[in-house]
Amino acid sequence: MAKEKEEAAASLEKCDWIAGLERGISIIESFDDAHPRLTASQAGQRAGMTRTAARRYLLTLQYMGYVASDGKLFWLTPRVLRLGQSYVESARLPRIAQPFLQRASAGTQEVVYLSVMDGDDVVCIARNGPNRSMSIGYVLGSRVPAQVTASGTLMLALLSDAELDRWMATHELAVFTSHTIASKDRLRLELMRIRAQCFSLSEQQLDLHSRGIAVPLRDRRGDLVGALNITMPMGQESGEAAVKRVLPVLCETAQAMRNLI
Repeated sequence: MAKEKEEAAASLEKCDWIAGLERGISIIESFDDAHPRLTASQAGQRAGMTRTAARRYLLTLQYMGYVASDGKLFWLTPRVLRLGQSYVESARLPRIAQPFLQRASAGTQEVVYLSVMDGDDVVCIARNGPNRSMSIGYVLGSRVPAQVTASGTLMLALLSDAELDRWMATHELAVFTSHTIASKDRLRLELMRIRAQCFSLSEQQLDLHSRGIAVPLRDRRGDLVGALNITMPMGQESGEAAVKRVLPVLCETAQAMRNLI
């Protein structure tokens, strides 16, 4: 993510750069599941600014309704979700995907997702499927470490060798279950296997008893834009049987979408 910001900054004319906007967004991004409530000092430290500057941004965000406070601690309000909702409602790719996801879901009786890479994470930007109670699955906007999902490992596998080397050198592998691949050498071998077969099967990497299957989504020029994936409970079906059942539908769906994106 830091590299992406540096590249974006390098391509932006100095007169067009608004430092205050960047810092305000940095303050919002300083909150996460491990830091749901922060003092001005803590927010400033995480966002790379002084306590005084962070406090001014926090008070401005509070005035706008994006942050709440008890006078000492600050936390985000549901209004922040408007920012993500604006993307979902205005972006072209999720709107194009919906009818295709609906047909894929009807053909597999599973929940089908469209996911993209954002920094180190996979983000779900569209989904369609049966309404049923499940202990697995993602809501729109869910962020998951790329290394432990079918869609994430697929998109990592399709990086160039230089990009993959850089990713491997700058990331530590988090462990979520006893099945999570924690060795970079083993992960690299798995990514090479995924690259060769051009689909990914991930089992119990993030959640026990859950399985993901993903295929690449490319645009008309052949550039990778995301991944179509299904996440399902493992049940009694083997991984091989699950792939045989859903992979043709996912591949057909990705191919049908290609000329529209």
